[in-house]
Amino acid sequence: MKAVVMAGGEGTRLRPMTANQPKPLLPVVNRPIMEHVLRLLKRHGFDDTVVTVQFLATLIRNYFGDGEELGMNLHYVAEEVPLGTAGSVKNAEEHLKGEPFIVISGDALTDIDLTDMVRFHRENGAKVTIGLKRVANPLEFGIIIVDDQGRIQRFLEKPTWGQVFSDTVNTGIYIMEPEVLDDVAEGEVVDWSSDVFPKLLKDGAPLYGYIADGYWEDVGTHESYLSAQADVLSGKVDVEIDGFEVSPGVWMAEGAEVDPEAVLKGPLYIGDYAKVEAGAELREYTVLGSNVVVRSEAFLHRSVVHDNVYIGSSTNLRGCVIGKNTDVMPSARIEEGAIVGEECVIESEAFVSNDVKVYPFKTIEAGAVVNTNVIWESRGQRSLFGPRGVSGLINVEITPELAVRLASAYATTLKKGSVVTTSRDVSRAARALKRAVISALTASAIDVRDLEVVPLPVARYHTSQSGVAGGISLRTSPGDPQSVDITFFDERGADLSPAAQRKLERVFSRAEYRRAFPGEIAELSFPSRGVENYAHELLRLVDTSEVEEAGLKVVVDCAGGTGSLILPSLLGRLNVEVLTVNNRLDEASPTDTLAKQMRDLQHLGELVSSSNADFGVRFDPVAERLSLVDENGELVDNERALLVVLDLVAAERKGGRVALPVTTTRVAEQVAGYHGVQVQWTPTAVDELAKAAQADDIVFASDGRGGYVVPEFSRTADGIAAFVRLLGLVARTRLSLSQIDRRIPQAHLLRRSVPTPWAVKGSVMRAVVEAAGDRQVDTTDGVRVIESDGAWALVLPDTSEAVTHLWAEGPDTDTAQRLLDEWAEVVERAEG
Repeated sequence: MKAVVMAGGEGTRLRPMTANQPKPLLPVVNRPIMEHVLRLLKRHGFDDTVVTVQFLATLIRNYFGDGEELGMNLHYVAEEVPLGTAGSVKNAEEHLKGEPFIVISGDALTDIDLTDMVRFHRENGAKVTIGLKRVANPLEFGIIIVDDQGRIQRFLEKPTWGQVFSDTVNTGIYIMEPEVLDDVAEGEVVDWSSDVFPKLLKDGAPLYGYIADGYWEDVGTHESYLSAQADVLSGKVDVEIDGFEVSPGVWMAEGAEVDPEAVLKGPLYIGDYAKVEAGAELREYTVLGSNVVVRSEAFLHRSVVHDNVYIGSSTNLRGCVIGKNTDVMPSARIEEGAIVGEECVIESEAFVSNDVKVYPFKTIEAGAVVNTNVIWESRGQRSLFGPRGVSGLINVEITPELAVRLASAYATTLKKGSVVTTSRDVSRAARALKRAVISALTASAIDVRDLEVVPLPVARYHTSQSGVAGGISLRTSPGDPQSVDITFFDERGADLSPAAQRKLERVFSRAEYRRAFPGEIAELSFPSRGVENYAHELLRLVDTSEVEEAGLKVVVDCAGGTGSLILPSLLGRLNVEVLTVNNRLDEASPTDTLAKQMRDLQHLGELVSSSNADFGVRFDPVAERLSLVDENGELVDNERALLVVLDLVAAERKGGRVALPVTTTRVAEQVAGYHGVQVQWTPTAVDELAKAAQADDIVFASDGRGGYVVPEFSRTADGIAAFVRLLGLVARTRLSLSQIDRRIPQAHLLRRSVPTPWAVKGSVMRAVVEAAGDRQVDTTDGVRVIESDGAWALVLPDTSEAVTHLWAEGPDTDTAQRLLDEWAEVVERAEG
């Protein structure tokens, strides 16, 4: 049986280590990752191997040659253009000669028992056997579900945390019968996991998953690169270490020279002809490449140093990677997570902060403190995007420089000449950052329509109009006046989808920004009457009949935000008697804190009660969400407010569907069903509600947190439109909010959050699925387990924090509490 080693990847997430060399050549304990893979193949009898290459292919060919030094026979097949995982193997078909073959990645470190995997493949008569491994974080891999016999039941490529219901992932190691290649189109981009395997599964082909007990690490991030070194040194992976174990855990290669006065605390590795002087201290999981010099009093801990590096005296390196041919001069300090590319100079007493990336051929001046990337690269965080776009502390994490890079990356994902809207809240920080954004967009051949200070729904609405490719809005983070959010819109005015966010992140991380030629610099315009046009269309499309006749009286709190630009005049055109408070643009307080919100709501309730108003509304500072107070001055919490508005809409429409997140009480189904309306349950991601609201038969949508979608006007959350819609509904119903609330059944929905380390989130979700047993399971988002009596519990990992959220609902509070406790115990037990 022959082998195919896939070695065409660029390893973009590992830059700057891979800026000038392909990922398969990155050293792990002084041997390229691909050499470890080839040695594994050789150990299991795969002597005849085809290597598929693409990125910097010549370097791989030159290093391994024809394989004679390894006792193997290597053939190389180059891709002129990327063909995908299956397309690249198809490209090598002539070398495989119609016999079964194994496919393995050249950039993943593993000691999986390939001989046993071949046995498993043959015994099951499989057409394809996929190597599987249980991992802590399955987000970057394809999840695969198998039955008790190992037969594959389902694929899910690169899920979100809400879709994780197993931690068994695809390792990219496959054993295949030759006829599988008949299903791969020649010369086209074809992927095994997303194209070929799902088709074979649908056709009923015998696809099996081999759950491996051995070690496997996809060396795809800086963190995994460092952990792979530690795992080799700790003996967690069975690979050959080139050298001698001179004392427990201390390995030295041929010609290494270590002064007796040097301090060595293993496990660690010292490469061939490296030199360590007296007084130097090498601590656990340090790896020195060939010809490295470490001068006296230097301190290295969990650091990986590539070949031909000079480490000066009294330097301090912790948890970093130093590229080959680099000089680190005396008393320099390089901190955790920092990556220094090849042929750099870090001069005396320079300080390179945590997670900083220094690209090749750069010099860091003596005494410099470097806390941003010298050549822009990854921000060193789990994900650039959070729940509200890109968020961070003003002028610390979110700087004008970062705003320029983000806007440049966004512009690069669009066509030249596209139109983008920009907008902001009342804060000075948003104003300053927006100017940086506009400069970057116009310099990238993107025309900008600056809406200036407008409510967020107005910005979303104008972005959704024809001819606009997207938008960028800046606002002070809710609850944190020291932070700012940069939100990116697509052409619908909705938040970017996860796929679009990943595309933007890739451009941002590579710093491959498009710039306009001098004659292509784009225009900046300021659309006139933007707020007036929004108000005109809102009143034209939303039913406000009988509002004037009903003689409604309402109290409106604009929260000192952008809603004050439109709400008073809008209500005047509706002939509603209105009392407005906080009707101003408050630069000093541009966001809501919880204390401010509760204080304002209490005051709003007092005003509603004392003025005998029909109800009161408080908008958030950007007018995207609203809170309700009934005619008695009592706050209607967000969950009940959703049911009240749903009841009003469903009673009037008597048909269609409503879109609600899976975390919503199932009382919503009773309310909607009573009026002949169906509920479509959606994932909780911010873009999912807008996506669901695109359907023509959706009559209402809400996120359950004060955000409402009025589909006849806009397909995104809009507090102003929701308020106008509510006025019409109340006017025509002639019922008070409390009357409507009283006719809706009480919900018994409880919620809890359990701290969950990132490393165990995958195993937690697998434990939840296993604990569900024969009970019905819904995986729309997270795992929802449904009891026979209709009670249910939902377990949902948070996408940006190390917690798992749980919801439980039952016919009474005791049942809901019991369910919540039961599943919290499952989660906590799975954490170990």
